[in-house]
Amino acid sequence: MKTVAALLVLCLALCLAPTARAEGQFRVLVVAVPNRYHHDYAVVAQPRFEQMARRHGFDLDWAWNTAHFDGDLSPYHAIVLLNTPGDELAPAQRGALERYVRAGGGVVAVHRALIFNPPGDWPWFEKLVGRAFRIHPVVQTATVRVEDPGFPATFALPRRWIWSDEWYEFGPPLVEGLRTVLSVDETSYDPTRIWPGQVAHGMGDAHPVAWYHAYDGGRVFATALGHPPAAYDDATYLQHLYGGIWWAATGRGVIAPAD
Repeated sequence: MKTVAALLVLCLALCLAPTARAEGQFRVLVVAVPNRYHHDYAVVAQPRFEQMARRHGFDLDWAWNTAHFDGDLSPYHAIVLLNTPGDELAPAQRGALERYVRAGGGVVAVHRALIFNPPGDWPWFEKLVGRAFRIHPVVQTATVRVEDPGFPATFALPRRWIWSDEWYEFGPPLVEGLRTVLSVDETSYDPTRIWPGQVAHGMGDAHPVAWYHAYDGGRVFATALGHPPAAYDDATYLQHLYGGIWWAATGRGVIAPAD
């Protein structure tokens, strides 16, 4: 009798699962394509993102490749390019992403997603990211400064945050309207500490590492943070990501500065 009852409970749970999943407040696609320098992070990140979805009540699809871009992207309120750059997309898939954004979709570009090779091959994507990557020194600990405390990706962060990462350097903005969310204090690390044969000088006082903007009908949040696999086990970093995802998916949460 107990076995029958247990089977009935299991069947009921299976029947209700699709309904429960459909009740999420929004739906997010995370694309995590392994690459030469970024692969170990994904096995840490996936369970943490799934936990994030359960905690905050949104629907999550996880992808190890770009096949979703061959189908219908319209059900997604945001697409997270997790260490997945635009050069992973085939030409037809690039067109699908452009149509998705123009229809009002949100994009979250994380770390390696901010680098496009070869530069100039897909200007639309480079403008979506907002800045062109130049180089980065070796991983170091540095001080991150909150530049926009009214943006959700900063709500869980202290005004000064000690973090270890690859401190990407960028060229000037490729579009107007970029809003810097976080910057790194170059006096707190050595921007010139790099591999033999390469040269980095830093960006000076203004060195953004996270920003957001409206672009071509959609919303884009970009963060250069996220190289070490251990980052995806860090609660503060995950709150940083979720704040950006929430805004990209809904457009909500931004606190306007007081007059």
